[in-house]
Amino acid sequence: MLKLTDNPPLLSPAFAAIGDVPGVWWIGHAKARFEKAFAWDLDARKIPYFLPMIPQTKFSGGRKRKLMMPLFQGYVFFAGDAFARYEALATNRLANVIEVKDQKQIVAELASIHRVLSAGKLQLDPYPFAAIGNRVRIASGPLQGVEGIVIERKGVNTRLVLQVSMLGQGAAVEIEPGLLEAT
Repeated sequence: MLKLTDNPPLLSPAFAAIGDVPGVWWIGHAKARFEKAFAWDLDARKIPYFLPMIPQTKFSGGRKRKLMMPLFQGYVFFAGDAFARYEALATNRLANVIEVKDQKQIVAELASIHRVLSAGKLQLDPYPFAAIGNRVRIASGPLQGVEGIVIERKGVNTRLVLQVSMLGQGAAVEIEPGLLEAT
């Protein structure tokens, strides 16, 4: 029996590529931590979806664990007609549905992300909040709650500056980007 804690497929199993999916694409803004459950609900209703996920390291109960987490926290992409949109809202796992005006662009963008994720061992991490110059917070682990400014992104590590504004000085630390969240 399938458990909801198991990871759903990235793309609806009936489709091999984003471009094969019929219908209009929508963006479901899921309630907090409901992305995977929402994807399972869509799958049960035969509504095509795309939930890009990446491996992340999380600390809980003093243990380090690798989990699959949504690349775009809070968002699941799904396709269909107005009835599919209604069915998605009926799952009661969404805060709202965002209409996609440029279907051609969203298909191209999602296809690129799907291709990279399907390639396997490539490192992909969320970018906007961890862009150079942005203020971020360490979300988990022994440094949970520490805030800093991203100064460099190299390979698998990101460098943060922890500053003392009154002194105009700071110190840099390397951290895995998967442990960061926007402030």
